Amino acid sequence: MFKFLLYTLKTLWRHRSRTIMTVSGSAVALFVFCFVGAVQEGMNDLQRRQEARGSLIAFQANKFCPATSHLPQDYDQQIAGLDGVREVFPVQVFTNNCRASLDVVVFYGVPPKKLQNVRDFKLTSGNWVDFEGHQDAAVVGQAVANRRSIKVGDKFSIGELSVNVAGIFTSNNPAEENYIYSHLEFLQRGKGMNLVGTVTQIEVLLNNGVDPIAKSAEIDELFRGGPVETDTRPKGVFQAKSLGDLTQLIGMAHYLGYACVGLVLALVATTTVMSVQDRIKEHAVLQTIGFSGYKVFGLVMTESILLSVAGGIIGVGTAMFMLQVSSLSVGAEAVTIAFTPSFRLAGMGLIVSSVAGVLAGIAPAWHAAHTEIVPALRQA
Repeated sequence: MFKFLLYTLKTLWRHRSRTIMTVSGSAVALFVFCFVGAVQEGMNDLQRRQEARGSLIAFQANKFCPATSHLPQDYDQQIAGLDGVREVFPVQVFTNNCRASLDVVVFYGVPPKKLQNVRDFKLTSGNWVDFEGHQDAAVVGQAVANRRSIKVGDKFSIGELSVNVAGIFTSNNPAEENYIYSHLEFLQRGKGMNLVGTVTQIEVLLNNGVDPIAKSAEIDELFRGGPVETDTRPKGVFQAKSLGDLTQLIGMAHYLGYACVGLVLALVATTTVMSVQDRIKEHAVLQTIGFSGYKVFGLVMTESILLSVAGGIIGVGTAMFMLQVSSLSVGAEAVTIAFTPSFRLAGMGLIVSSVAGVLAGIAPAWHAAHTEIVPALRQA
């Protein structure tokens, strides 16, 4: 078996230009496949985490971009008095762009004493004391820090809003690392804002076993006759609604992934067919010295699979590395989706490349195994 593998590798190297072009094309296709898959992984991860967390978002009814939502801050006290509510905290949101963007910057202004209770963060640099003790301080997600080259002690500005970076945090939720958390009052009193007494949204954490849909309806009913009506939804549903058309585009990106698989299949199949056509006489000679049609079939299949898997390993490996170091995300209306690399995605990419190699090799391998020996030997 090892001898057959060496023979196949020598055959591929004999036509090295064709082999390199095929492997490169397959690698590019699998690279794109993984990037598309990483966006979908990020979307799925975002929804799974929020469903498991049991949290709600109360937003101003009939509003969309965070810049247009203004709820009375004292709504949090009334919500806290409802049965089944574990924690309530007001959030002021500021973003540099409400539209879909690959570099959206989102500030969440929250009561600093509550932040560690409602978020699972780990500071990699800086400390919580500096953040809690200075109103213009902020803690920055690792993904934002990587993209913007932010370090502890820097002053970071977006428009007229400037904060001093007191810490860099990581989270087991990749989407959280795309946010910047600052003091609630700091955002409310920011230049040109004058939003004291109002907040963008109120986040509600529920006790285990509480029906989020029923509790959302109860909150909306509570404020139906109030100064500002609310639109309360489970956090995952709220984020999906905020992402809007972007969610549909991510869903449609599946077809781009399928196109990449088709491209790998076409590239490898074309190369394998060309290889078989070039070696019809060689395969006939192999059969005359004792190779069965089954062994010839196996040689051609091995060649096809090696081409596809080699491209898959290069493409998937490069994509995983780029996704890990680039900290890419896409966002809309102050909700972000992290491009999430995972072992599952990498495994899927390698499986796709292997299956594509098998499917691409079947027809040419069958042709090579069933070629008549005498006519093949007569070919020049």
